[in-house]
Amino acid sequence: MNIDRRLFQLLKEERAPFIFSLISGVIASGLLIAQAFYLSRVIDSAFIQKTGLEKLLPLLGFFALFSLLRMVFNWASNSEANRGTIAIREKIFIRLIERVGSLGPIYTRSVQSGRLSTTLLKGVEALDAYYSQYIPQIFFALFTPLLIVCTIFPADPVSGWILLASAPLIPFFMVVIGKSASAMTEKQWKTMSRMSGFFLDVLQGLPTLKLFAQSRSQRDTIEKTGETFRHATMRVLKIAFLSSLTLELVGTIGIAIIAVGIGMRMMDGKLTFQHALFVLLLTPDFYLPLRQLGTKFHAGMEGVSASKEIFAILDRSTPAGGDTTGFLKQDSAGTCPIVCSNLSYTYPGATLQAINGITFIIPESKTTAIIGPSGSGKSTMINLLLRFLEPGAGSITINNCPIHDIPLEKWHRQISWVPQHPYLFNASLKENILLARPNASEEEMNAALTKTGLASFVTSLPDGLNTMIGEQGSRLSGGEAQRVALARAFLKNAPLLILDEPTSHTDPELEAALRNSMEELMEGRTTIIIAHRLETIRSADQIVVLSHGKITQCGTHDELFTAGGFYRDALLLQQESSL
Repeated sequence: MNIDRRLFQLLKEERAPFIFSLISGVIASGLLIAQAFYLSRVIDSAFIQKTGLEKLLPLLGFFALFSLLRMVFNWASNSEANRGTIAIREKIFIRLIERVGSLGPIYTRSVQSGRLSTTLLKGVEALDAYYSQYIPQIFFALFTPLLIVCTIFPADPVSGWILLASAPLIPFFMVVIGKSASAMTEKQWKTMSRMSGFFLDVLQGLPTLKLFAQSRSQRDTIEKTGETFRHATMRVLKIAFLSSLTLELVGTIGIAIIAVGIGMRMMDGKLTFQHALFVLLLTPDFYLPLRQLGTKFHAGMEGVSASKEIFAILDRSTPAGGDTTGFLKQDSAGTCPIVCSNLSYTYPGATLQAINGITFIIPESKTTAIIGPSGSGKSTMINLLLRFLEPGAGSITINNCPIHDIPLEKWHRQISWVPQHPYLFNASLKENILLARPNASEEEMNAALTKTGLASFVTSLPDGLNTMIGEQGSRLSGGEAQRVALARAFLKNAPLLILDEPTSHTDPELEAALRNSMEELMEGRTTIIIAHRLETIRSADQIVVLSHGKITQCGTHDELFTAGGFYRDALLLQQESSL
């Protein structure tokens, strides 16, 4: 039968629709027997007994009534099963989204986005056939043949014994064939998941592939992957067709044996025509639920295969939350610094450490700038603070509380982050800005627009704030997209501010205009800023210089300029290039 225990337990949460579906199905089976009985009576009375139409009308009326009622209860059974299935799918989808959200970027960066989206969308959708078809059919395959054989025994015991003897053959062949079908279906699902993940990765990296003239080789790889998936699918279909042929053959042979036996007993006068016809009408319906179970078994196996990846996500443990009631409160000394102790991190597959043994303190309500050449570890440091990565060694604490003990959602609520390449959704400009704080007032929105220089830009748009900006802000320039990210930070008004090249896509005039607004935003906040334009960090309270994953210098602008080194050389070089 291959009933997945955890999937079956989910039925308890929506038991009412499925119980009603099963009751309706059993009633429909009883009506099927009544329908066959009155049909046999009508034919026997009309053609054998030569009964007149007036006496046939009541029998025809009962036949029509039971046929209508059977249709109604069949519809109710399918409808309730579908309703329960939709409810379960919604709950599973919501739990998956919540779990992926609680796992955070650390998890989503570790899996292929295409494979994850396949599980979230097609995987949940694949459960439809399992719940709406396979599970109800298991019960119908038990109850319907039992009702039929109990009805047939009084009319024709010989046919009843034949049905009982042949019925176990169908489950036997289902088990034998089902083991191979289950393994093949799981292999097909994994192949499709890998193909989806690889295909999306190639699409996302297509500009880079074209830049290095590798798009043609990836096209050949996609073609080979697609061919592998085609072969896996055909193997599943081959087993499914073999299963259908076997089950149909068993059912057909059983019906033929009963038909021949009934004919012989009628010739010997041991069975009346009405009883013989009644048994013959019910015999195909005895095998039908068993054959349908075999068919729906293959439809449900895709859901079972998908559920393994679904439960693999749901079973992942989220970071445990400790006692974090005071992690943003000042301690007895009046400060609440972020302390980075002996931090190290190595990216998967890399041999060199991105950062190696970094130790420094980010003071509260002060501005800390992190600078260094490309590849020095600046972005890795920010990702560790944002908890997009977990350190391989060392720790980050705030008010003596390790940040991995702070619930991820609670930690992110305290951070305003302006990345170098902000992500913008295919929605209105207003909706993209309000992502930072959906309940912000119109006055707060206007203030954020004014401080970032977006107010005049908004007035030039045809629909103002309601203008659609396209996927990833395709209708905005780089500078405009950066200002949207800054407007989010103004609107969120969080105590910890992280700026990653906030003016990298702005011209010098706009950069100067934004600098005053940024200084207002940073005032009174713990600010961490990464900048290549060193003029923007002159006033930072602390400047940390990274090189090859290690801290080489740390101090104020005056201290580093006097000491010489990377900061002084880079600042003088930028000043010369701007002349």
